[in-house]
Amino acid sequence: MQVYNGIEALGGIEQEPNIYLVDGELLVDCGTGFLFTQLKDYIESHYDCYKIKGLVNTHCHFDNAGATKKVRDWLKAQIYMHVNDKGALESGDGMLAEFFDARPKIVTIDKPLKDGAKIKTSNFTFEVIHTPGHTPGSICLYEENRRILLSGDTIFDEKIGRTDLPTGDSSRMLMSLNRLLDLDVQYLFPGHGPPKIGGFSFHVKQMIQHFGQKRFINYDFY
Repeated sequence: MQVYNGIEALGGIEQEPNIYLVDGELLVDCGTGFLFTQLKDYIESHYDCYKIKGLVNTHCHFDNAGATKKVRDWLKAQIYMHVNDKGALESGDGMLAEFFDARPKIVTIDKPLKDGAKIKTSNFTFEVIHTPGHTPGSICLYEENRRILLSGDTIFDEKIGRTDLPTGDSSRMLMSLNRLLDLDVQYLFPGHGPPKIGGFSFHVKQMIQHFGQKRFINYDFY
């Protein structure tokens, strides 16, 4: 499904995340790998897959990053991840694959990311916004000119990423949410669930209020 001109959302089925393909050149997250064959077949039938030069993982959890090695083996793409989650994919520890009755496939990160790094495609320039809380190295990708935020599992259309998992930190999540208030966002494209268009600042303020009052009930892994 095209969510913006040049950005297509794939996946999003059951426990799989939204996988974003930007300009046919950059993948953002890659899923568990359970449906990798379907993802590969779709991309190869609709795109020149050898133009895909990079995979950015928004964080280290298995549902979003479990297929990283399969993508590397398939596309020979460069793997990007925040330096604070890098060790999880390179060791398998902290991916929480056991929540999915799976074993992680370790992989080397080519491009460790830090806050403020820029990732470019033909038509987009994304800034890496470090938003720890769900994991130590969780990131969002912000396109200032088009007011787009690819938010990973930091914030969704109705809730935020869990902080009660072994990788979580509620105080850091609150800091990350407050940081997002500084961004001018019109299009929110989360790691799970539907996109949200408009009302971003109000939405984040609501999430901060609900978070402080512990009003989130989340029965999903993310």
